[in-house]
Amino acid sequence: MDLKEIANELVAGCREGRETENLDKLYSNDAVSVEAMDMGGQGRETKGLDRIKGKHQWWESTMEMLDSTIEGPYPHGEDRFAVKFGGKAKNKENGEIMDIDEVAVYHVEGGKIVREEFFYSM
Repeated sequence: MDLKEIANELVAGCREGRETENLDKLYSNDAVSVEAMDMGGQGRETKGLDRIKGKHQWWESTMEMLDSTIEGPYPHGEDRFAVKFGGKAKNKENGEIMDIDEVAVYHVEGGKIVREEFFYSM
Protein backbone atom coordinates (compact mmCIF):
# COMPACT_ATOMS: atom_id res chain seq x y z
CA MET A 1 0.00 0.00 0.00
CA ASP A 2 1.17 3.53 -0.66
CA LEU A 3 0.91 6.46 1.76
CA LYS A 4 -2.49 7.62 0.48
CA GLU A 5 -4.00 4.13 0.70
CA ILE A 6 -2.65 3.61 4.23
CA ALA A 7 -3.87 7.03 5.38
CA ASN A 8 -7.33 6.56 3.87
CA GLU A 9 -7.69 3.05 5.33
CA LEU A 10 -6.58 4.19 8.80
CA VAL A 11 -9.20 6.98 8.79
CA ALA A 12 -11.93 4.70 7.38
CA GLY A 13 -11.09 2.06 9.99
CA CYS A 14 -11.34 4.61 12.81
CA ARG A 15 -14.68 5.86 11.53
CA GLU A 16 -16.04 2.32 11.13
CA GLY A 17 -14.70 0.85 14.40
CA ARG A 18 -12.00 -1.29 12.72
CA GLU A 19 -9.00 0.22 14.54
CA THR A 20 -7.88 -3.10 16.07
CA GLU A 21 -8.36 -5.02 12.82
CA ASN A 22 -6.27 -2.43 10.98
CA LEU A 23 -3.27 -2.83 13.29
CA ASP A 24 -2.15 -6.05 11.57
CA LYS A 25 -2.99 -4.65 8.14
CA LEU A 26 -1.33 -1.22 8.42
CA TYR A 27 1.43 -1.40 11.07
CA SER A 28 4.96 -2.75 10.94
CA ASN A 29 5.77 -5.45 13.53
CA ASP A 30 8.36 -3.12 15.07
CA ALA A 31 6.23 0.05 14.96
CA VAL A 32 6.57 2.63 17.75
CA SER A 33 3.71 4.58 19.35
CA VAL A 34 4.51 7.77 21.28
CA GLU A 35 2.06 9.59 23.56
CA ALA A 36 2.36 13.20 24.72
CA MET A 37 2.33 11.91 28.32
CA ASP A 38 2.46 8.64 30.25
CA MET A 39 -0.76 6.68 29.78
CA GLY A 40 -1.68 4.19 32.49
CA GLY A 41 1.78 3.99 34.05
CA GLN A 42 3.33 2.41 30.97
CA GLY A 43 5.49 5.34 29.89
CA ARG A 44 5.15 7.49 26.80
CA GLU A 45 6.67 5.11 24.23
CA THR A 46 5.33 1.72 23.19
CA LYS A 47 7.51 -0.45 20.93
CA GLY A 48 6.27 -3.35 18.83
CA LEU A 49 2.93 -4.28 17.31
CA ASP A 50 1.94 -6.62 20.15
CA ARG A 51 2.46 -3.89 22.74
CA ILE A 52 0.56 -1.38 20.57
CA LYS A 53 -2.32 -3.89 20.46
CA GLY A 54 -2.12 -4.03 24.26
CA LYS A 55 -2.36 -0.25 24.38
CA HIS A 56 -5.54 -0.41 22.29
CA GLN A 57 -6.97 -3.10 24.57
CA TRP A 58 -6.20 -0.95 27.62
CA TRP A 59 -7.99 2.05 26.06
CA GLU A 60 -11.04 -0.01 25.08
CA SER A 61 -11.29 -1.58 28.54
CA THR A 62 -10.83 1.76 30.34
CA MET A 63 -12.72 4.28 28.20
CA GLU A 64 -16.06 4.46 26.41
CA MET A 65 -16.26 6.81 23.44
CA LEU A 66 -19.47 8.85 23.70
CA ASP A 67 -18.96 10.66 20.41
CA SER A 68 -16.08 11.21 18.05
CA THR A 69 -14.93 13.21 15.07
CA ILE A 70 -12.11 12.32 12.72
CA GLU A 71 -10.64 14.81 10.27
CA GLY A 72 -8.13 14.06 7.58
CA PRO A 73 -5.94 12.47 6.55
CA TYR A 74 -3.53 15.31 5.91
CA PRO A 75 -0.51 14.06 3.93
CA HIS A 76 2.91 15.62 4.49
CA GLY A 77 5.48 14.65 1.88
CA GLU A 78 5.98 11.05 0.87
CA ASP A 79 6.38 9.47 4.29
CA ARG A 80 3.83 10.80 6.79
CA PHE A 81 0.32 12.05 7.37
CA ALA A 82 -1.71 13.54 10.20
CA VAL A 83 -5.22 12.91 11.49
CA LYS A 84 -7.21 15.08 13.91
CA PHE A 85 -9.35 13.26 16.49
CA GLY A 86 -12.03 14.85 18.67
CA GLY A 87 -14.97 13.89 20.82
CA LYS A 88 -15.89 12.85 24.34
CA ALA A 89 -14.83 9.76 26.28
CA LYS A 90 -16.07 8.39 29.59
CA ASN A 91 -13.82 6.62 32.08
CA LYS A 92 -15.57 3.31 32.76
CA GLU A 93 -14.20 3.09 36.29
CA ASN A 94 -15.16 6.48 37.71
CA GLY A 95 -17.64 7.90 35.17
CA GLU A 96 -15.50 10.97 34.50
CA ILE A 97 -16.06 12.47 31.05
CA MET A 98 -13.20 14.07 29.16
CA ASP A 99 -12.90 15.96 25.91
CA ILE A 100 -10.71 14.45 23.22
CA ASP A 101 -8.80 16.91 21.03
CA GLU A 102 -5.63 15.46 19.55
CA VAL A 103 -3.54 15.29 16.43
CA ALA A 104 -1.78 12.09 15.42
CA VAL A 105 1.16 12.00 13.03
CA TYR A 106 1.85 8.67 11.30
CA HIS A 107 5.20 7.84 9.67
CA VAL A 108 5.22 5.29 6.84
CA GLU A 109 8.09 3.18 5.48
CA GLY A 110 7.95 0.15 3.21
CA GLY A 111 4.16 0.23 2.94
CA LYS A 112 3.53 0.12 6.72
CA ILE A 113 3.13 2.56 9.60
CA VAL A 114 6.40 2.52 11.55
CA ARG A 115 5.71 5.33 14.04
CA GLU A 116 2.72 7.20 15.40
CA GLU A 117 2.90 10.29 17.59
CA PHE A 118 0.00 11.80 19.50
CA PHE A 119 -0.25 15.51 20.37
CA TYR A 120 -2.82 16.82 22.87
CA SER A 121 -3.22 19.20 25.80
CA MET A 122 -2.12 17.83 29.14
